[in-house]
Amino acid sequence: MKEIALQAGLGLATVDRVLNGREHVREHTRQRVQHAIKELEKQQFQLATSGRKLVVDVVVEAPRRFSDEIRDALESELPGLHPAVFRPRFLMHDTMTTADVVDALKSIGRRGSHGVLLKARDVPEVAGAVAQLQQRGVPVITIFTDIPLSARMAYAGLDNRMAGATAAYLIGQWLARRDGDVLITMSDERFRGEEEREISFREELRRRYPKLRLVDASGGHGLDVQTEERVRRAVGSGRKIVAVYSMGGGNVAILRALESIGQKPKCFIGHDLDRDNVELLHDGKLSAVLHHDLRQDMRTACHHVMHFHKLLPASAVGSSSSVVVITPTNIPQSVEQRFGRRTAQSGISGSTSLAS
Repeated sequence: MKEIALQAGLGLATVDRVLNGREHVREHTRQRVQHAIKELEKQQFQLATSGRKLVVDVVVEAPRRFSDEIRDALESELPGLHPAVFRPRFLMHDTMTTADVVDALKSIGRRGSHGVLLKARDVPEVAGAVAQLQQRGVPVITIFTDIPLSARMAYAGLDNRMAGATAAYLIGQWLARRDGDVLITMSDERFRGEEEREISFREELRRRYPKLRLVDASGGHGLDVQTEERVRRAVGSGRKIVAVYSMGGGNVAILRALESIGQKPKCFIGHDLDRDNVELLHDGKLSAVLHHDLRQDMRTACHHVMHFHKLLPASAVGSSSSVVVITPTNIPQSVEQRFGRRTAQSGISGSTSLAS
């Protein structure tokens, strides 16, 4: 019961009331206890390991397909994070208002935590909540999108400016001609990581390929319905989309929207090897995915927390991941095994359709 109470961030008496089915317990509290039990079941190996116990809160605003990847990456790294025993508590939603994020961070500060891994928008209110955690002695590591002017301890994730420049170079090389409309999509411009990708992409494209024009369909939060609608409105009937750079996901929806208005881009660059993107690579609908090792980034984030608690010297904290260009021909075997290997013929036909 003590382990459940710690995981749920609740008092022992409250957990006792839930487990024994007593009255006067709110449904939200009951769900927190059940969620904590499920997390503890996943952490059974860790619980049997000796070492300094560190409870970390993972607060993420991202579509389910990406938040699942983050959770899996962190849980895969837990057994190797000696001499610490990490106990993650997850708060992940497709979308969160600024008030939602601030309230979550304040709640973490009140109940205590050894660290927070945070993926949130770069807005003053969130930066203020990060500062309050820092004052309470709770280190905050931003993951995958930074809040650089906050009191966060460190950033762990992709070099987003390098990613944007890489996407521009690839698109320019892929296209046989050097003019036309390039569709770009961000989930939300207040995610600093996507904003950095967009700025770098725009600058590199303007420098290398000035005849390529940008069409912006951002703001769909990476969610299918919103993204599809924004693409339809932005492209309309007067554009000829020759390439797509998707910085914030929702690629199935983007392709569906383009197909509905008779558009078929010659080149499509996306981010992250989630299930949807692996399928699109195999089907020849994505030209390339800019991938980064989520496990390495989560390991780096945890190392920063360990360094804060004097369990690891600064020299042992690893670096963040680099940009890796994935095509249908070099999808990592571990990803294929996880999502189910497709036939070799699928990969070949995908490559052929892109070349055509």
